Amino acid sequence: MTFFPALSSVSRPHNTRVRGALSFVLTVLLVLLPAAGCDRTRDTAQESRSRTGISDTEIRFGSSLPLTGHASYLGIQTMRGALSYIKYINENGGIHGRRIVLDVRDDGYDPPRCLANTQNLLIEGDVFGLFCYVGTPTTVRVLPLIEEARIPLLGMFTGANRLRHPFSRYVINVRASYYQETEAAVRHLVQDLGFTRIAVFYQYDDYGFDGLTGTELALRELGLAPVARGSYQRGTLDVKEGLNRILAADPQAVVMVGTYEPCARFIRMAADAGMRAVFHTLSFAGAEELARLLHGDHRNPVTMSQVVPPPSAPQTPELMADARQYTELMRRYYPQDTPSIIGLEGYVNARVLVEALRLAGRGLTRESFIDAVESLHAFPLGGRSRVTFSNTDHQGMDQVYFTLLRNGEFVLIKDFAPVRDLLPPAGGRPAASAPDTARQHNARGAQS
Repeated sequence: MTFFPALSSVSRPHNTRVRGALSFVLTVLLVLLPAAGCDRTRDTAQESRSRTGISDTEIRFGSSLPLTGHASYLGIQTMRGALSYIKYINENGGIHGRRIVLDVRDDGYDPPRCLANTQNLLIEGDVFGLFCYVGTPTTVRVLPLIEEARIPLLGMFTGANRLRHPFSRYVINVRASYYQETEAAVRHLVQDLGFTRIAVFYQYDDYGFDGLTGTELALRELGLAPVARGSYQRGTLDVKEGLNRILAADPQAVVMVGTYEPCARFIRMAADAGMRAVFHTLSFAGAEELARLLHGDHRNPVTMSQVVPPPSAPQTPELMADARQYTELMRRYYPQDTPSIIGLEGYVNARVLVEALRLAGRGLTRESFIDAVESLHAFPLGGRSRVTFSNTDHQGMDQVYFTLLRNGEFVLIKDFAPVRDLLPPAGGRPAASAPDTARQHNARGAQS
């Protein structure tokens, strides 16, 4: 297989705060001097907060992400990928003599828990910044806290539009957006495969709504609309109602905006019901875990968009050569893990974090750290990969790659044309509803 060239065509708009008699002057001074004192006090307090989490030997960051529960694989792999590089940096003297310390909290992919974790980190955690949050509904929930505290949040494993628009100085995305993923996927389903009947299966929350909207916008640009929409509740495997809605529309493809377990269940139940279609999932589904859950029993083609290439792909040295270092560091620090696409994204987040800390210098503050992020231009990750920010653009990368599930793993593909040949032979229209005897499956418990 050859790689699919990186794509990006979703526009990302940018956004950006007397004289008089002597007695009158004295009166004004008497009024203003106490106020000036208050302003200086406020400035001093803000400067103190801007250096919270920094000591002579450490700089502390906080993170809230799923380490247990139905999205634990995503959180564990994101954090281990980031930690593999941070451990390496710390072993080699840290940044300007300081070790990077992460205070990591488990939120189980539950928005209220993420909110409580973040409040605790801000009030009692003594953290300089926030790093590597995972998930749209969780991360979106804490945005008001980020703005109020004026604390940087960098490197989230989510492509949500609400983390990009309206622009925030304190929210720093590294990866491409879900809108970019869905636009590129829809274009290939329609233009390469000639499909016009595309359905959407989505998680009924901020994540799912974001992917649904992105798909609808992309279809509208091509004069189309979803032929059906089906959903499921976050944290459940209850996909039957959504599947039945989609089965009734007889789609040629289904764009899936979910996590690995519900997506795997949907794909299997759809095949059991006789559906003949291409299933495309967004990157948040988790390639390695979805492939493991399907373990060869998917019957229909399954594709997935990615924002970094698979670490083991033969084309990856040309696309992102530094993936080799990620693989080596994972073998050193987490030898029980297989390097993953999600872990590579976490590693890239850590690379950006470390470079910004280096550029900000020994006397960094939260504001100078953000200035350092905004100064990164064409920061190299090896091969063709570059990271670029500005003071009006806080998304560092735009690349979108495509993978196809073959022989138990997602491999890079050059184009979608061969995907059509992988559809099962036509055997009539799908069943009117999903069978009650659809196979059950459970994800293995991920180890933290």
